[in-house]
Amino acid sequence: MPRQQKHAVIWSPQANTEKQQARGHASDSRSNPNDSSKKHTNPVAFCLSLGFFAGLLWGVVRGLSYWLQFTKVIPGMLAEPFFKHSFLDTGWGYAAGIAVFIVFSMIASLLYYALFGRLAGPYMGIIYGLLWWVAIFAVAGPVMKMTPALSVIGWDTLLTELCVFTLWGVFIGYSIAFEFTDEASREPIGSKASQSKA
Repeated sequence: MPRQQKHAVIWSPQANTEKQQARGHASDSRSNPNDSSKKHTNPVAFCLSLGFFAGLLWGVVRGLSYWLQFTKVIPGMLAEPFFKHSFLDTGWGYAAGIAVFIVFSMIASLLYYALFGRLAGPYMGIIYGLLWWVAIFAVAGPVMKMTPALSVIGWDTLLTELCVFTLWGVFIGYSIAFEFTDEASREPIGSKASQSKA
């Protein structure tokens, strides 16, 4: 019997077409609405984990901004009603401040999902971050002695905190929009996200 040689096919139009057809059949079975094996994201668990990482990431950024003297507001400002200011200006105070910011972010992400969870795009996240900045720095902060009044806080601090809270809001808002709306369909053609939605 003659031996048959096997050749590796790196790419050919026929092989590529066969792969696309196989993918199409697989995606048809995934997009079937009667398919009970389709997994859905638990919104509460997703929002809590998102809030945890948003609080950790942007809490550390706020701590670095304070350490680099971009802002005069201590990282633990949200913990100011519960701890002494002298404690919050220590290393353990930074950690406590980040922990309170994590809890605050978890609650804020649940609130965002409840109010704006079906809105697509990053714009509502920008507005959400700005609203929280106004609520903390213009309304609650000066009243509860967490932050100085806007007239004495300084432009560097105002702009730094505005940027951090805006990015924090986009992080929460766009992550929720990407998970719970059809935002993944705006991804470039050929990416994994757009193929999984097809």
